[in-house]
Amino acid sequence: MPELPEVQTIVTTIAPSLLGRRFDAILHLRGDIVQPAGFDLAAALTGRRIVDLTRRGKKIILTLDDHNRLFIHLGMTGRLVIVPPHHPVEPHTHLIATIGPMQLRFRDPRRFGGIFWLGTTTPPDENLGPEPLALRVHQLAAHLAEHLASTRRTIKSAILDQSLLAGLGNIYVDESLYEAQIHPATIASTLTKPQIAALAKAIQKTLRKAITHRGSTLRDYRDPNGQPGRFQSLHRVYDRKGEPCPRCKTAIQRIVQSGRGTHFCPKCQPKRGRRGR
Repeated sequence: MPELPEVQTIVTTIAPSLLGRRFDAILHLRGDIVQPAGFDLAAALTGRRIVDLTRRGKKIILTLDDHNRLFIHLGMTGRLVIVPPHHPVEPHTHLIATIGPMQLRFRDPRRFGGIFWLGTTTPPDENLGPEPLALRVHQLAAHLAEHLASTRRTIKSAILDQSLLAGLGNIYVDESLYEAQIHPATIASTLTKPQIAALAKAIQKTLRKAITHRGSTLRDYRDPNGQPGRFQSLHRVYDRKGEPCPRCKTAIQRIVQSGRGTHFCPKCQPKRGRRGR
């Protein structure tokens, strides 16, 4: 599933082609990708101009000139591309929007993504925590310390929670915990202040580096130009089970936490007792 760096890459790539332009026509190939069910997306969009295009968590948010908003969630296999109208329509393309001389197309083979109409009143970030890169590192550390102090969840499960931090997913949580040298099964409330400070710094460092390298491509993700991300070549633990740790050469291990594959180095990320003792 595309995470914060991949979605930010998509927004940055398509924004120059879309901002200020008008939806001239909407070809809606699958009604069940739009929420609320039965909403007439073509009527709502046709003739409207795009005045803002942003990311919130893993959502791509479009604001129109009448102040209505919608967001696109890519799910696991969703892709947005901007192509000429004569470009062949790929299978599983569910929406084609003609915008000036180009078309914006939404394709989603597994249909876990969708288009969600927000109108003018529904907040686009309902139930989302703060953006990890919108805070200074000490503010992020304070936010984590406050919200982790009373939880009995593991740190991996806690920071995957979008209500705690927006946009983090499996890849970047594993990479951040490795950078901070914290075992993913550590109970979150037992982290020390230095560990939380290290984690806040690691989250920001990892996300910024991933954005610079246009995200990670493991299977399906491609940017709107059809290009894969490059950050997967820099993964230290994620999807590297059995390979040597870049620091100590110990074999990377994989465990399953809450149904998710979790990768870590058992030497660099030792599981400690309460409060790191």
